[in-house]
Amino acid sequence: MESLFRYTAPPSTCGYLPDQHWSLEYEMVANLSAAEFSDRLQEGWRRFGAMLFRPQCPSCRACQTLRVVANDFQPDRSQRRALKVNQGDIEVRVGLPSVTRAKLRLYDRFHVFQSDSKGWPEHPAKDPESYRESFVRNPHFTQEWCYYLEGQLVGVGYADRLADSMSAIYFFYDPDLRGRSLGTFNVLCLLDECSLRKYTYLYLGYYVAGCRSLAYKANFKPN
Repeated sequence: MESLFRYTAPPSTCGYLPDQHWSLEYEMVANLSAAEFSDRLQEGWRRFGAMLFRPQCPSCRACQTLRVVANDFQPDRSQRRALKVNQGDIEVRVGLPSVTRAKLRLYDRFHVFQSDSKGWPEHPAKDPESYRESFVRNPHFTQEWCYYLEGQLVGVGYADRLADSMSAIYFFYDPDLRGRSLGTFNVLCLLDECSLRKYTYLYLGYYVAGCRSLAYKANFKPN
């Protein structure tokens, strides 16, 4: 791994808990291997594209890295419902990350809905180059999980496949189908893959008590 630069951002309004302030440490890297990133995950780092980051907040420790013990996982009632409503209807295709018009449209629709319903910051429409920078120009161990209903793209997820674990990066979906719990279904598919491959953990990123958008992560147990 080659470290290109590293810095810590000054405190600003927290994106998870608006009444708090956060400060994130960033490191831009090149030639990141699966083993190197696995070590960083255990130190509390996350990754988006070539940028690693972790909280370095001066007075708050609410961000907790959450990983699910894959082989011991048992779905709860809500998660079993998500499996039942989607299995057989949703086609899952796993491959290399790429950019298409369908993915750009779905990404934009998802973010408009999240801004309106959950108060997420508004984002400009995603153009092909910025999408490539975020999701396509990734290390070789990154996979793209696409979900189709009757041939139409309804969900896209990105995950890292490591030596003995997987790490979920990001997922977006058709907001008109939120009754299908596609986000939960995506995590269940990744857990099934971990179990099949006999991986120990599925990393789900940061859990922050009190943040509505991240609350679902704690429902995947044991973690």
